[in-house]
Amino acid sequence: MSDIETIAVEVAYALPHKQKIVALLVEPGTTAFQAAERSGIVREFPEIDLQSARMGIFGHALGTKGLKPAREYALQPGDRVEIYRPLTSDPKEVRRRRAEKARAGQQSPK
Repeated sequence: MSDIETIAVEVAYALPHKQKIVALLVEPGTTAFQAAERSGIVREFPEIDLQSARMGIFGHALGTKGLKPAREYALQPGDRVEIYRPLTSDPKEVRRRRAEKARAGQQSPK
């Protein structure tokens, strides 16, 4: 057993049909980005571009709302780094289309 102190963290990525969570032991001070690199998750999901991927900790996007960006956020014991997929459609546009469809259904001819 090593004398180096480590903390347990996880790195997660999910597709609609497949997900992977990698458990890691890392040194204190390891960033979310470094953990994502060390996890090797890109071997299983080669479409991930870690350089541009958005990441979060338990659903809270890094680099927003007072959280440091992934390259600066030092992980805490038990943290789960989530790598987010790019959006396939704009949520606002989807809601707009749904509202238009609902309005059209309400205005059907009598």
